[in-house]
Amino acid sequence: MSDKRKGYISWDEYFMGVAKLSAMRSKDPNTQVGCCIVSEDNKILSMGYNGFPKGCSDDEFPWSRDDGDPYNEKYFYVTHSELNAILNYRGGSLEGSKLYVTLFPCNECAKAIIQAGIKTLVYESDKYADTPSTKASKRMLNAAGVRYYQYNATGRKIEYYV
Repeated sequence: MSDKRKGYISWDEYFMGVAKLSAMRSKDPNTQVGCCIVSEDNKILSMGYNGFPKGCSDDEFPWSRDDGDPYNEKYFYVTHSELNAILNYRGGSLEGSKLYVTLFPCNECAKAIIQAGIKTLVYESDKYADTPSTKASKRMLNAAGVRYYQYNATGRKIEYYV
C-alpha cells in the first residue's frame, strides 16, 4: 500500500479559495468580496458575493462610490457577500458554522453573523481595520464570543483551469 499524497491544500486554503472564486462573480468595479460558510464537519453550506439584490439590475443601479449624490453611489444598494451567503442558505440553522470572507465584515454584516449563530470567522484582508465600522464589528464579535482570525496564506500558488 502506498502513502497518501503530500502537499494537498488545507481546509482554510480550500474554503478561502471558494470565497475568492465567489468574489470573482461580483460586478463591483472597485471591490470584489466573496464569502463561504461551512459546517463544523467541513461541508459547504452557502456562498455569496457583493452585488445588488434580486430584481435590481446591475446595469441600472450605480456602481460609483464618490458621485457626491448618495443616491447615485453603490452604498445604499449593494448587499455584502456575508449577508448574501447568510440569506442564500436554505438548510435551516447556521448555528456553530464557520464563515470565510475575503474582507473583514462591516458592522452590519457582523450583526447578521452573530444573529445567525456563526461561531468562527476567517478573513483574508482587514484593510479597513481603523474605520469605525470595523472597530464596531470587532467589539460586537468579541462581546458575542465569535472567534475570528486572519487567513494565513501559505504562499503556495494554487491554480485552477477553466
